[in-house]
Amino acid sequence: MDRRQFLTASAAVGLAALDLPDAEAVTRRANRPGPVAVGMGEVTAVRTMTTTLGDVASELGGGHARHLAVRYLTIDVKRWLDGRYTDKVGRELFAATSELVHLIGWMARDEGNQGLSQKYNLYSYRLAAEAGENELAATALRGLADQAIDLGHIPTAVRLAEACEQRGRKLTNPKALAYYRNTFARAAAADGDRTTAARLLTFAQTAIEHAPTRPGQSWASHYSHGRWAHEAGMIHAQMGSLAAAEEHLHLALDIHGLDRKRTRAIVLADLGHVQLKRGNIAQALATWGEFLDCADGVQSIRINDGLTNIAARLPGIQDSPAAAELGERIATRA
Repeated sequence: MDRRQFLTASAAVGLAALDLPDAEAVTRRANRPGPVAVGMGEVTAVRTMTTTLGDVASELGGGHARHLAVRYLTIDVKRWLDGRYTDKVGRELFAATSELVHLIGWMARDEGNQGLSQKYNLYSYRLAAEAGENELAATALRGLADQAIDLGHIPTAVRLAEACEQRGRKLTNPKALAYYRNTFARAAAADGDRTTAARLLTFAQTAIEHAPTRPGQSWASHYSHGRWAHEAGMIHAQMGSLAAAEEHLHLALDIHGLDRKRTRAIVLADLGHVQLKRGNIAQALATWGEFLDCADGVQSIRINDGLTNIAARLPGIQDSPAAAELGERIATRA
């Protein structure tokens, strides 16, 4: 599917459909005959593989490892889902599978396959809801909302982000609260609702300030202070507060640090755009030079979009050897 085929709120992504998970799915599967006995060892294996594959994708982009994740899901995990297990193990298995499916959806989106990503996020949501896992369900909604923002389906994004934030209110995990509230703020800013966006930004900042720096076990618990600062910076940029945007992007890079090549490259691309809008041309070009260094070897649609957006702005910078050199470097990557 291309970007125009992203389903809107009136179709399969409608919140009415999302609110109807099969609450008895795990119970019906538990204690039934199956070819394989499944215990917590298999659940731990799924979570370990999800973490390992996620680390690779975070560093080098979703295009590097999605086929491995899909193969693991369709061969090993499917066999366990069709096996025999207790209700408790079944719920843990559904939750772990939801995380793996969500990762595959993220990978597909990072490759630029929007329709496939959406389908995986929907599956992740249903698995999480059936397992009774609010955080995982909210995270899947967050993925759908974030995708809708990027594709320009703003009313859909606002509805999904609001549903995500409402479900997240039941949690005590401050990183999860910051994660979901920043997403809702981003959707509100894209919708032109500065009041709601600013209020949610404040709530998100309060939550992240009370969050531990070390990552937890869940997807939302990996939402770092650096990622919060990056997203907050781009929300400020959306609202026209460029000085605040640049401050937050520097905070993400210099103070909180971003140790993944892919993530750091994306922040550098965004920072260069903000600097250019503020009239700091030399700084923007230097930042984009760092972006190219960091993006080397990364397979991600976000990196490709960054290259395209930078290349489109370089012709407007007249009589600049640095801009010409940057354009040549980008051309050699094509």
